Amino acid sequence: MHIIGLTGGIGSGKSTVSNRLKELGATIVDADLIAREIVEPGEPALAELGEAFDGVIRTDGTLDRAELARQAFASPEATAQLNAITHPRIHDRTTQQFEDARAADVPVLVYDMPLLIENGQTGMVDTVLVVDAPDDLRVQRLVNQRGLDADDARRRIAAQIDRDTRLAVADTVLDNSGDLASLLDQVDAFWAGLPAQT
Repeated sequence: MHIIGLTGGIGSGKSTVSNRLKELGATIVDADLIAREIVEPGEPALAELGEAFDGVIRTDGTLDRAELARQAFASPEATAQLNAITHPRIHDRTTQQFEDARAADVPVLVYDMPLLIENGQTGMVDTVLVVDAPDDLRVQRLVNQRGLDADDARRRIAAQIDRDTRLAVADTVLDNSGDLASLLDQVDAFWAGLPAQT
């Protein structure tokens, strides 16, 4: 099984690349989806987040993601606290999904992980694929597509590893400073060059 570690900063276009790779036949392990699952009502991580961050549990028992994001990205310490609660659980579920894919003899698995480099998980993958876009363009996308204000977008970008560090670790970089067609062409070319896409 060939494992691709797909990463990129918030607003880089990583989800678009993941969706295209899925269309092309890859099996996706999505860390963001796993992160949402581990904070559903009844999950231990939800209770821990409620203790660590004031007012993030709604009266119906669900997580107020916007409030959690506001608090968790307010400082490096708060981000580290969020990560300490969630990342071990994400890792455990990810490991199980990797094992399931191996058992099913999946030829290409994409580990869609925004914090692949920050979490020191590049050793879990065969190829580090980075989706890259300049920070100012990422801010613009976060404002236009996700409705964030520019300051919040900049804070979220600053909470992640810097662009140069991400690029230095990449085996392959997809440049998403252009249009969608250009990005998809790069994904298709990357896929065509993989050794294990049978």
